Amino acid sequence: MLKLKLEKEQKNELVSRVQDYFYKERSEEIGELSAEFLIDYMIAELGPYIYNQAIQDALKLVGDKMVALEDDLHAIEKPIAFNRR
Repeated sequence: MLKLKLEKEQKNELVSRVQDYFYKERSEEIGELSAEFLIDYMIAELGPYIYNQAIQDALKLVGDKMVALEDDLHAIEKPIAFNRR
């Protein structure tokens, strides 16, 4: 699996959110570097689980769409009349 690479702006936003979380929920201040390390750790640990769940969700969605498409195709089939002589 490829390593998730966040854009600089996304990473900065997440760092700010982690810092806000620690301050509001734990009454602790956490530096930017510590917040960034925590984000990297969480991505490494949670990333494969989230990725696999996303794959399963996509498979189900595509499967459901294929069933619907198959039903639609059967609905437009033309009847064949056999003429007996």
